[in-house]
Amino acid sequence: MDLQLLQTLCKIHAPSGSEFLLTEYLLDYIEKHKASWHSQPIIHEGNEFQDTIILVFGKPTTAIFAHLDSIGFTVGYGNQLIRIGGPQAENGYKLVGKDSLGDIECELFVSKDELSYTFHREIERGTTLTFKPEFKSEEGYIECCYLDNRLGVLNAIEVAKTLENGIICFSTYEEQGGGSAQFLAKYIYEHYKVRQALISDITWVTSGIQHGNGVAISMRDSGIPRRKYLNRIIEIAKKSQVPYQLEVESAGGSDGNALNNSSSPFDWCFIGAAEDNVHSPFEKVAIQDFESMTQLYQTLMVSL
Repeated sequence: MDLQLLQTLCKIHAPSGSEFLLTEYLLDYIEKHKASWHSQPIIHEGNEFQDTIILVFGKPTTAIFAHLDSIGFTVGYGNQLIRIGGPQAENGYKLVGKDSLGDIECELFVSKDELSYTFHREIERGTTLTFKPEFKSEEGYIECCYLDNRLGVLNAIEVAKTLENGIICFSTYEEQGGGSAQFLAKYIYEHYKVRQALISDITWVTSGIQHGNGVAISMRDSGIPRRKYLNRIIEIAKKSQVPYQLEVESAGGSDGNALNNSSSPFDWCFIGAAEDNVHSPFEKVAIQDFESMTQLYQTLMVSL
């Protein structure tokens, strides 16, 4: 597990709608490192794809979707803050960003249902703010803001290194509804006839999903994958001997929901490590669960 790369990814400011900095970083990273990968991908990016990226390897049958965006806040009028997605909010959380007057490090202030910031000047309206990253790796765990979904992105990169046949889609806007996953699905279905997907994202620690028990294969959340496809994945997981746990939840969602609502006939399944302290500055994931996530993805991309 490349902790240095993960720490770098967690530092990049990329809330929903402002993913471009992370997109630029990934394109530069891919260009510098792809020569050492098992196969060389075709790269689709640019204005036609907004801030998304598609990597196509060999003769693909399955696509990985990993969203680039995070939750955060938008500065409204005066010192008002408006949520981007569903961030946790507590007094004193440190927020960072930048406007035309310079770099910003301010504090979140919560009063009843209203959010605001405290700073020595007024921040320009429309500025986006994110949690200040404080990265920790100790006792088999990693802790930082935005492990959701920088770990999903890191997993996709790790799989890309050894991938012979497959597609990796880096999507946007997932925290605000997953809009880009639909046009990415349409593109890869029409151009490559790919219609099955794995959702590389991070789920929650719950009463049924615990740290250290392996990657979670989601049988359902707010969306329900097609059972025949799900059964194939579980059967492959059983034979692989990679540690995994089965998730059954009533809430939550992902790019899988966007694929489910698209006009393209996609099968999909959410597979990801579980975290504590969801959507806070202190998201926490067991390293061994992430490692089992990457191992299972590598297996599935060969076997599906």
